[in-house]
Amino acid sequence: MSNKNESFYRNRRVLITGGLGFIGSNLAIRLANDGADVLLVDSLEPEYGGNLFNIAPVRDRVQVNISDVRDASSMKYLVQGREVIFNLAGQVSHIDSMRDPYTDLEINCRSQLSILEACRHHNPDVKVVFASTRQIYGKPDHLPVSEQHLVRPIDVNGINKAAGEYYHLVYNNVFGVRSCALRLTNVYGPRQLIKHNRQGFIGWFIRLAVEDETIQIYGNGSQRRDFVYVDDVVEALLLAGATDSCNGEVFNVGGHGPVSLADLAELLGEVAGTGAVRYIDWPDERRAIDIGDFYSDSRKFEQAVGWHGDVDLRTGLDRTVRFYREHLNHYLDAVSYTHLRAHETRNDLV
Repeated sequence: MSNKNESFYRNRRVLITGGLGFIGSNLAIRLANDGADVLLVDSLEPEYGGNLFNIAPVRDRVQVNISDVRDASSMKYLVQGREVIFNLAGQVSHIDSMRDPYTDLEINCRSQLSILEACRHHNPDVKVVFASTRQIYGKPDHLPVSEQHLVRPIDVNGINKAAGEYYHLVYNNVFGVRSCALRLTNVYGPRQLIKHNRQGFIGWFIRLAVEDETIQIYGNGSQRRDFVYVDDVVEALLLAGATDSCNGEVFNVGGHGPVSLADLAELLGEVAGTGAVRYIDWPDERRAIDIGDFYSDSRKFEQAVGWHGDVDLRTGLDRTVRFYREHLNHYLDAVSYTHLRAHETRNDLV
């Protein structure tokens, strides 16, 4: 897979929205190393994970434009001349979407329409890969969850991400702007936002383990999830961008299989050699949007492009812990840990 992608992307003009964030920056590093012409667009909103340190290994080999995808005028200019767009910009916190639904609507829904309109009118030959989420499924009726499962979101974020996904499919089917969507499941790895816990629980767990603090898990930890390492997601994105048979389709991209939260915490403790675990009662606001067990069926994507996740959970956690132990100061803000611990040590489990 890697050789095919390297050949396809060499000298290819690529745009990554959300390019200074977690997945975007890892993708940017890979593309720069493969010889692509890379333009990164990011708003650097403090709470969303954009971080210039994320692209330190390739800073002199990529272009950066500090702009917000909500700015339609900027996007009309930025999409021009690009051959592939990886559309990763988004508001990914489920809790934040419930507290501030209008901002989630602007970023995850209206902005996606603006990007696609810019492509339609100013770069109709571009290929667009949209980063969607397993959250759009809601509480699963059966496991593992395939793409045939009903789309039935249980929070504002899921609704808006589903709308953004369907915009991409409509623009592919009606206007010929080649697009596809990858429904990602619990991505983790280096360069993930860890200064708060509102963008998912695994990054927060990793921070607590690295700082030798206590991981607090709701209930008894029996909830099962699948986890996919960021390098495997980067490979999936590259394959989708290079393969026109993906156009107009949605695909699950998930991990190797279900792991309980209790087992995840135990494994993380073994890998890190630090940290502890405590089980606590569910807060009402979190229980209301919890989906129970969830793990995805990625066979459709595997069969379409030959993708498979190469990095097992232990290896991925080890790489991630090592990264943050070396670079932790670049991922913490000015808020004291004591303040965070009083307010945000519990997992955003949805």
